[in-house]
Amino acid sequence: MLAVVATVAVWAATCKASDGPPPPPPAPSVDVGVDMRTSPGTAVSVTARVAPRGANGSSYRWTLTWGDGSADSGSAGSDGMISTSHAYAAVGQYAVSLTGRASTGATANDTATVIVEPAGTPQVLIGAGDIGACGLPHSQRVAALIDTIPGTVFTLGDNAYPNATATDYANCYAPTWGSFKKRTHPTSGNHEFQEYHHDTTADGYFAYFGVAAGTQPMGIYSYGLGSWHIIVLNSSFEESVAAGRALSRDKQLDWLRKDLAAHPAPCTLAMWHHPRFSSGTAHGSDTLQQPFWQALYDANADVILVGHEHNYERFAPQKPDGTLDRARGIREFVAGTGGGGYDSLDAAKVGVGNSEVGAMEHGALKLTLFADSYHWEFLETLPPVHHEFHDSGTASCH
Repeated sequence: MLAVVATVAVWAATCKASDGPPPPPPAPSVDVGVDMRTSPGTAVSVTARVAPRGANGSSYRWTLTWGDGSADSGSAGSDGMISTSHAYAAVGQYAVSLTGRASTGATANDTATVIVEPAGTPQVLIGAGDIGACGLPHSQRVAALIDTIPGTVFTLGDNAYPNATATDYANCYAPTWGSFKKRTHPTSGNHEFQEYHHDTTADGYFAYFGVAAGTQPMGIYSYGLGSWHIIVLNSSFEESVAAGRALSRDKQLDWLRKDLAAHPAPCTLAMWHHPRFSSGTAHGSDTLQQPFWQALYDANADVILVGHEHNYERFAPQKPDGTLDRARGIREFVAGTGGGGYDSLDAAKVGVGNSEVGAMEHGALKLTLFADSYHWEFLETLPPVHHEFHDSGTASCH
């Protein structure tokens, strides 16, 4: 009889505890993303976060004002994300404001700027890879250079050394390249995925860049810039077998082909970290990237940007197998020049065959994107009295 009474008492206590109200949702965590550029009548799309990761998104509502008197609102998805779009009627600069509200009444806000320019306005895309090395002055110099040039910024991975943790980003990236974070479209590298520590998540990278980095774990995405379609891929799949990572190249290729089919732009540019072609002595050419090249070549893409080698190199337009193809080939730029030390180049290969020019420099690659062509210029950070390397040119899209 005593055992029965004890069991009933435990059951009653358990029911009483479980019958209590659920805990309130945490405060909103709002991230509207990076600044955007468009032209009148061409919609900009916003994919943003209003709820913390892991929270039940159904407890959150949002309101987004576009800065031209228009506004959208709704409920967040179960993952805490929202998607919406808007077309502006007039040229100008508009302040976008996203407010998230939890069911408790708690609110949070984030803002971005939309620059609406006349159709056909040339777009500047500037950046580099292999960037934030604490204790070295180079990333600060490259950041100071980029800070003087309006436009859209890219990274090519290995953004914060040594392991791209939250601490590495706070100490080695944010003080320099962080000054233009709001206009930066990032790319991840092998250090983001901490190949030597078997970290599968790149938490430091995704936490720092937020929705601008795409969806974890792969972080692949695309966006429009003028008449150009820009694609960001993740080449760290090559460490996936050893580290058990979920960075399938085949899944990326499936996404890439669908993305290319959905965006038949006059000009296409893709970027990732590991180079298919390189004269560098630290890593060199990586044939594992050839399927990316093939999919892009099949879609008549024009330019590929990569890093990994801490140097600069430009190649003639090539087929995925390295055969010269000036009619339909893709031009690759290696620009691992953002500040993370130097890697040497094989002097017997640079300027030979399809390698047109290369140098051990720090600096930024500036691309000016026109409606059907592009101009490139490598901007080094040291004055000519110390270095006299310069590379620039113009080419048409296919």
